[in-house]
Amino acid sequence: MNLLGYGEEIRRRRVEKYKKNDMLRKEPSENGTTFTAGSKAEGLTCWLESDHDLLLTLKSVLCVEAGVDLHTIPDDIEVYRMDTRAYPGHCRMFLERCATTHLQFDKNNILCDDGKGNTFLSSGLLLDELSKRKFEIGARLERVGPSLPRLIGSFVNMYLVFAEHCQCPNILQRWAQRPRLWSPQDVVKKVVSLGSVFCLLFLFNIKHTMYTCIYS
Repeated sequence: MNLLGYGEEIRRRRVEKYKKNDMLRKEPSENGTTFTAGSKAEGLTCWLESDHDLLLTLKSVLCVEAGVDLHTIPDDIEVYRMDTRAYPGHCRMFLERCATTHLQFDKNNILCDDGKGNTFLSSGLLLDELSKRKFEIGARLERVGPSLPRLIGSFVNMYLVFAEHCQCPNILQRWAQRPRLWSPQDVVKKVVSLGSVFCLLFLFNIKHTMYTCIYS
């Protein structure tokens, strides 16, 4: 595997380089922080091998599960409550508390009414707004599913996927207690010990509803 460029040491060095590149990346600071994801984050592929996946975590916004005390969350953080009565592994994001730092978007452009007096965040409308922003990373390409693709140079494709920080300790505990043959218990415990997960925004274009998948 070392001769082919996929040995453990080579992968470790790639991971370190991609992390350093993330730290040097200035863009897009006004929206959030970007992290390398996918095969690049695991050190499986070189710079010009395969696509580049970037996860952008939005600033000043938080997703919480039912039962989380909002008084423990700073007032300048906008909070959304998870409604898991959707497809397995997904949820809708109902607005629980506004903040003055509301994603730096016009609320009327990204929020919808469910007809029952509840306001939820629309993944479709949010991505529409994000696609209007100017990014220093490459040239803009047509939106693909939940991502905003960019072209670097003439042949490097980079896919931006947006996320919110999420507090869901009970969901993590239920996941950890499930009967399984894989992953190993040490890996399961490590995931739970992280204390927070990313709530990735996946777009299904179903009534402009925000659906999310939970990742550590």
